[in-house]
Amino acid sequence: MFTGLIQSVGKVHSLKRQGDSAQLQISNHFSDADLQLGESIAVNGACLTVTAWTRSNFTVDISPETMNCTTLGALQPNQRVNLERALSLADRLGGHLVSGHIDCVATVRRRYQDQNSIRFEFAVPSEVMRYLVEKGSVAVDGISLTVNKVEQNMFSVAVIPHSLEMTTLSNCREGSQVNIETDLLGRYVERLLQGQMTTKKAQKVDFDFLAKNGFL
Repeated sequence: MFTGLIQSVGKVHSLKRQGDSAQLQISNHFSDADLQLGESIAVNGACLTVTAWTRSNFTVDISPETMNCTTLGALQPNQRVNLERALSLADRLGGHLVSGHIDCVATVRRRYQDQNSIRFEFAVPSEVMRYLVEKGSVAVDGISLTVNKVEQNMFSVAVIPHSLEMTTLSNCREGSQVNIETDLLGRYVERLLQGQMTTKKAQKVDFDFLAKNGFL
């Protein structure tokens, strides 16, 4: 589990493809004594497992599923990536609960200055839109952000200068692709409601239903 607060920006050392999977090496910005073999690190928002590390870099494996669902397969040497180590129970939850399981890849549709912040508009697949709500939370390449606007297949966020400087969003331009994880609470609520609908006869909500239940 993560918070969406980026701890470090690393650089890709190498990406070695192995069929439909890959092995990724990233410059190590963490303490040698603290980094643990087998621990989870979010790389551009995707939860990956440390399989090896040295003073200069650490290694993670990318499964075929992760290759298909994220932008990690397109990473190039020296490309910057957002890094966050897994949350401990003693940590402050400064962002929001982020699982590191990517829902989709979004495309930057527009980037523009809005007073003291930069506005980003992202185009996302229609099936993901139901999990995005205004003033709700979203993780963009692992960065915890607040959704400012939602319409059709687009949502927008405002990024303050500090967040822009300390993350890879500074490199994002129109046409750039990013990993998106929606608020996991919305997905659980949807699943629970689906379970209720399978145990109860679905009832159409119309004016007659509202009248019978005292709403009209």
